[in-house]
Amino acid sequence: MSATARSEDAPAAGEIADRLREAGFVRLVGAATGDALAASGVLARALADRDRPFQVSVAGLPADAERSTDADLTVAVGRSDPVADCSIAAGAEPASETAFAVARELDADPDLALALAGCVADGRALGGSVAEAAETAGIERRPGVAVPTTDLVDGLAHSTLVHAPFSGDPEAVAAALDGAGLDAEESADGSGPVVDATALDETANRRVASLVALRTVGDDSIPPRGGHAVERALRPFVGGPFETVGGYADVLDAVAPFETVGGYADVLDAVARERPGTGVALALGHDVNEAALDAWRSHARRAHGAVADATTGRYDGLFVARAETDAAPVATLARLVHAYRSPEPVTLAVTDGAAAAVADDRDLETVLSTAAEGVDGTAAATGTTGRARFDVETGAFITAFREAL
Repeated sequence: MSATARSEDAPAAGEIADRLREAGFVRLVGAATGDALAASGVLARALADRDRPFQVSVAGLPADAERSTDADLTVAVGRSDPVADCSIAAGAEPASETAFAVARELDADPDLALALAGCVADGRALGGSVAEAAETAGIERRPGVAVPTTDLVDGLAHSTLVHAPFSGDPEAVAAALDGAGLDAEESADGSGPVVDATALDETANRRVASLVALRTVGDDSIPPRGGHAVERALRPFVGGPFETVGGYADVLDAVAPFETVGGYADVLDAVARERPGTGVALALGHDVNEAALDAWRSHARRAHGAVADATTGRYDGLFVARAETDAAPVATLARLVHAYRSPEPVTLAVTDGAAAAVADDRDLETVLSTAAEGVDGTAAATGTTGRARFDVETGAFITAFREAL
């Protein structure tokens, strides 16, 4: 049973597929990340193709996962979990890459757009079987920016792929686009200015991409890693219409519910943290796009507001951003601050009772677990990212983290 079994050490796709074939009921427990949510969806859809019962849930920390379900096989997705039967952690490759390979081993036609969005959400350079399948299927990059909506004002104001002076402010986005020669019009419902991304030609898309890059990382105070981070928002993958490959639909609407794969990734990451139930429904292919977009907008507004208002401190090798409100999404705050504000190799974002950390190239599992244990808290990390929960003053956790670091 999952309550007593120990996780295997990075089992191969074939081994995981064998265990899924043998299980009568499978429980997938994903980390609260876009990659883990996408990977869970890819696996769940493969199980559905085999008429295999399953349950999918998302948990911020392993301790949050409900352990009472009587599953034949419990799979932790996006991180290791010692009480799961096996784990698909985002280690050497994104969890979505592994899930895609597992689905193929099960003779399913894995959802390519979902897997690709998960890999984009993971944040590393794309490669492997998912990227190869995308190229074969005709999902290509084009000039412009990766947003989930047809309206560039909405897309750029709420993107969490970047943090720019206009982030979180549709009026500021409209003014910036106007300065780039793209006039915004009032929306039909009077809700605000809009710029139709579908009406832009290649030249206009290049202007938008240049605008976003310059506004995001053009300041000398932005750390060099910001130049790499902003690339996720540029030259988006688009995929429709394209040739049918291995059962994939021949129109984008059938495989990707949003306008670009990068925008899809952004929504997945936000909804996994903001509204996990809606995130699971989205990953399973249900029609919850508008609810997911609402969650994405809410998440983005709070994240960008937290970046702008955070109290920061710089230590030897560590940059700390302390949120002014406990409603701040700390994981997204940590990622944005690390990419676009932190001059140090490790960034810690904290709010009342919660923290998240991001590092350039340091494994944070031991650091976070040691810091959390020092204040009777809980923590989980996968590689260079992790999060913690605690019941002490934020200053006490910062001190514990610095000592562990």
